[in-house]
Amino acid sequence: MMDLPLDRNVNKTGDIWHICIQDLPRSNVLYGYRMDGPRGWHQGHRFDSSIVLVDPYTKLVEGRRIFGDTTKKLSKFLGTYDFDSLPFNWGDNYKLPNIPEKDLVIYEMNVRAYTADESSGLDPDIRGSYLGVIQKIPHLRELGINAVELLPVVEFDEFEFQRRRNPRDHMINTWGYSTINFFAPMSRYASAGGGPLKASQEFKQMVKALHGAGIEVILDVVYNHTNEADDANPYTTSFRGIDNKVYYMLDVNNNGQLLNYSGCGNTLNCNHPVVMELILDSLRHWVTEYHVDGFRFDLASVLCRGADGTPLDAPPLIRAIAKDAILSRCKIISEPWDCGGLYLVGRFPNWDRWAEWNGKYRDDLRRFIKGDSGMKGSFATRVSGSADLYKVNKRKPYHSVNFIIAHDGFTLYDLVSYNFKHNDANGEGGNDGNNDNLSWNCGHEGETNDSTIKAIRSRQMKNFHLALMISQGTPMMLMGDEYGHTRHGNNNSYGHDTALNHFQWGLLEARKNNHFRFFKEAIKFRQAHRVFGRDTFLEKYDVTWHEDNWYNYESKFLAFTFHDNSEGDIYLAFNAHDCFITVPMPAPPVKRKWFRVVDTNLVSPNDIVPGGVPGIAGTYNMAPFSSILLQAK
Repeated sequence: MMDLPLDRNVNKTGDIWHICIQDLPRSNVLYGYRMDGPRGWHQGHRFDSSIVLVDPYTKLVEGRRIFGDTTKKLSKFLGTYDFDSLPFNWGDNYKLPNIPEKDLVIYEMNVRAYTADESSGLDPDIRGSYLGVIQKIPHLRELGINAVELLPVVEFDEFEFQRRRNPRDHMINTWGYSTINFFAPMSRYASAGGGPLKASQEFKQMVKALHGAGIEVILDVVYNHTNEADDANPYTTSFRGIDNKVYYMLDVNNNGQLLNYSGCGNTLNCNHPVVMELILDSLRHWVTEYHVDGFRFDLASVLCRGADGTPLDAPPLIRAIAKDAILSRCKIISEPWDCGGLYLVGRFPNWDRWAEWNGKYRDDLRRFIKGDSGMKGSFATRVSGSADLYKVNKRKPYHSVNFIIAHDGFTLYDLVSYNFKHNDANGEGGNDGNNDNLSWNCGHEGETNDSTIKAIRSRQMKNFHLALMISQGTPMMLMGDEYGHTRHGNNNSYGHDTALNHFQWGLLEARKNNHFRFFKEAIKFRQAHRVFGRDTFLEKYDVTWHEDNWYNYESKFLAFTFHDNSEGDIYLAFNAHDCFITVPMPAPPVKRKWFRVVDTNLVSPNDIVPGGVPGIAGTYNMAPFSSILLQAK
């Protein structure tokens, strides 16, 4: 590397520094910046001219080539570029899926974890890569989802915890929530250690292949903090060394120390004009260069704070994203809370565009289905679209992204198998991860051979999935829940690049004809019946609640009918009691009869019969912790 010192009398015009370097190669050049300035730590300055910094606007980042390569864990990160390669060929017949929000079924997944395991059967060179995802698109199509939400795919440092002595120094960051650069695709997701240029090309191949399969690509983006940690453990790679006071929120009353609303040591100063422009430019880059279809914003309430952390009623960045012409075709989804307590579920500033992860849906569904008392009314509100949260501010049902499970927390299998987190492998003495998971182990903590408990767990997983798929709003499920993936009770597995997070293709194959079959058929049933994907909230004539017991605190049963004259009414009942209930069937519409499509108490293939089983009339004997779906034909 050569240093090119700048002279402010020659290389600066106004506030802009510039330099012209003759005869540089058109590709494979590594570059970075050295920045110098005031040394006033108490004023928030963190300049250090000994550190070579990554250009925040570089489109490719070079570091180590192989994910988790311990021999290279102290590698430096530098910007690079390529002006030699021809533009990517998207093809003459290529087109975007453009799936309406009301029709989305989202699958949250991790690119590396999806195919990193040996059980994927892929060549070692493409396991855990963008190309690996392409090889396994048939699974996504069989499952029936039509959008993938990818955990962070921008350049991040999986060895960030191993740079300092702490309880996490054995961990490898496999989720990627620790951004080095907002423009560059993760280079170590390229096949065969191909590096940043190959990563860029293969990312486009992945997007093109997913689009060809009718699947949209939503990126999980992390604009609330970066990899540069806190002042006690500073790791300067870019933003801190360029201008700490611009890029981060600082506590002016505490010697310019970093504010921490992200829980990760620093908080990006998102509504500063310079930072706001960077964020918008990077989002546009992913849309124009990589053709992605949308974004999910991690801890998005941070984006609603001013420079001193004060919540803003009309955050400029949130408005700018909603109004941007290039981003106008994109799905934009907020995680409407942060680690500073700014909880905005149902209240996120939206300009009629922003959808939200509905955390209240997750919590209320978990509590009702596991049998908590007093939850029937909340359950009814959530499955009918959370009008209390979204109709009141003129939003649509699909602005509620409904989920029961996400990457953070228990898997679906663990939700019905553990009452307590088991995070010993994380090395933090059980102090990390959520303490209240609203879970129920069905009578035994962890693995068991008890057939009765295993049967209840199977029913409960199906109950959760059925409830998710019949709810008004946009459903999202987690990778691996379709076969019952377990992390053995670890609810904070971000640092394990092992089978704890890796998709287990052998288990999928073993459960193809039972658990997986139920999940895929429930998804397909939802997509085949427009009654579940409304773009307006339910009116009185759209639903009948078969209920005269709303105010009985101990009642844990709910039945209702969604009305649809063309496709046939859909009757649903959920029994969260620990006993059988004899349910009186409502009369079907004229000239129609009830057909049983789902009974989660039955074993496969009778648990879900897409065409329906005739002869359901009079009463129905529902098992404990079970649900049914009937269709009028």
